Amino acid sequence: PVTPELLVSPSSQDGDLGSECPEDRGNWTGRLDFLLSCIGYCVGLGNVWRFPYRAYTNGGGAFLVPYFIMLAICGIPIFFMELSLGQFSSLGPLAVWKISPLFKGVGMGTILIVSLVAIYYNMIIAYVLFYLFASLTSDLPWQHCGNWWNTDLCLDHHVIKAGNTTFPVNITNTVSPSEEYWSRYVLHIQGSSGIGDPGRIRWNLCLCLLLSWTIVYLCILKGVKSSGKVVYFTATFPYLILVMLLIRGVTLEGAWKGIRFYLTPQFDHLLSSKVWIEAALQIFYSLGVGFGGLLTFASYNTFHQNIYRDTFIVTLGNAITSILAGFAIFSVLGYMSQELGVPVNQVAKAGPGLAFVVYPQAMTMLPLSPFWSFLFFFMLLTLGLDSQFAFMETIVTAVTDEFPYYLRPKKASFSAVICIALFLMGLILTTEGGMYWLVLLDDYSAGFGLMVVVITTCLVVTRVYGMKRFCRDVHMMLGFKPGPYFRACWMVLSPATLVALLVYNIIKYQPSEYGSYRFPAWAEVLGILMGVLSCLMIPMGMVVAVLREEGTLWERVQQASRPTMDWGPSLEENRTGMYVASLAGSQSPKPLMVHMRKYGGITSYENTAIEVDREMEEEEEEESMM
Repeated sequence: PVTPELLVSPSSQDGDLGSECPEDRGNWTGRLDFLLSCIGYCVGLGNVWRFPYRAYTNGGGAFLVPYFIMLAICGIPIFFMELSLGQFSSLGPLAVWKISPLFKGVGMGTILIVSLVAIYYNMIIAYVLFYLFASLTSDLPWQHCGNWWNTDLCLDHHVIKAGNTTFPVNITNTVSPSEEYWSRYVLHIQGSSGIGDPGRIRWNLCLCLLLSWTIVYLCILKGVKSSGKVVYFTATFPYLILVMLLIRGVTLEGAWKGIRFYLTPQFDHLLSSKVWIEAALQIFYSLGVGFGGLLTFASYNTFHQNIYRDTFIVTLGNAITSILAGFAIFSVLGYMSQELGVPVNQVAKAGPGLAFVVYPQAMTMLPLSPFWSFLFFFMLLTLGLDSQFAFMETIVTAVTDEFPYYLRPKKASFSAVICIALFLMGLILTTEGGMYWLVLLDDYSAGFGLMVVVITTCLVVTRVYGMKRFCRDVHMMLGFKPGPYFRACWMVLSPATLVALLVYNIIKYQPSEYGSYRFPAWAEVLGILMGVLSCLMIPMGMVVAVLREEGTLWERVQQASRPTMDWGPSLEENRTGMYVASLAGSQSPKPLMVHMRKYGGITSYENTAIEVDREMEEEEEEESMM
């Protein structure tokens, strides 16, 4: 019997075809790899050092109202959109713009933002490593004054505590030992007069940065196959430590003073637009949308992975972790304020000030202080590492997907080149004035540029590519279409909220500062250029895309805005309807036949494919009748 041509696979007709195909991208090897990677990516340092502080300054418990509303309006929908794009196409943040080549500059802007963030984020991990090693002693080095780096302003908390029982100690114009250890020993910031005077390299920080890049490289060496296994530890272990710190915190004297300060609702704050903007910003940065990490991770999924379920697990898990971290932090701050005899708001800080000054100082007041300090910094290390894995995987995947024939076989070497390049660029952060550069990168690298990238992505998918078409793609993958809630958010609510965020950020713009130091004008301009450059990638990409087409200007724009011929699912058996026979080397116009031959029957997903085909045929008939 002669095999019908429809059922003959391309590989059986042409033995040499395999040699022309790029090396396989690979997939997650375990069932939980993807879910844990997403949790590890989203649950990062910001959950510990930004959310609790944002909550207490914006209405305490009342802040949870705008927080969860913003999670529903712009967190969950954009998260799901990014996962859907990645899983449907199995492409990285650059190649995914086959969906509309005119906007490929959005992908270029994403890679620029992620590269800048990866440089300074790994420096924060280097600081954590420094403190981790410093905790391996019987007495913490920031416990007492009297070291060579301390000044006459240094005041030990033991002195304050003893003084409060006999005579009051004036603590104004004094500095804690932990603050001087951080600024004068770790950073040695007194060796720099400002951002224009970086000073000498701090070799102990430089070695910590080298170690952090080495750890990151070894974990992403084999792509998602290796990082997918590491996250089983780095994504789960922080929860164990967080629970231990929480139990220890709430059993301390004065802990409830801090927790009450953290969660007492002040509902009058809800009338302020600032609180709603702060809630949206926390959601936006905490979930990591727009950085390409979610899209990259989803691109290694199988075509029918249930990302709808995963979206709710990760986004709600992230929110609950932030709230839990607030209890762990503020219970210790409450104890600390009681020990020092000062209000909680005088010890509460956000960002590096909390992680490297306030919390380490609180640790010195506990029995077994080196043990608790080690646990705290080990938690920060694991929280930071899996976010850094995502940043690196995003950069490597984006570039290797653009040049699969050359770079995929050499992915390990290419990853090494990227790590070395970013390490060298980060060396300025290890100097005595490095903290000024870190603040500049933190303030500008992922500011308004990131918002422009996410707004553009949202508008391109819903307006240029088309909401109906995108919902059909999701239907092909998951077996059901997104409901009215997702469609309303994608079309109107999410972009409108992000535009409001962008406008607010521009109106309320404030120059960068670090403590009492004000950045010079040239540094501000440099920072603004960092943000603007990622936005400029979009029109630059448009110019390149238009020049590659033929015809009049309008015809070129129209052609460049349409999906490319090979846009769609990466495997031929998943391609149906408009995606049939559009892959390079494809011989079979009916992937469904391939499925039936391979699996010996029709599954629910094949039924979905048939439904999608029928829907499209009906729409085509309606259009032809009109």
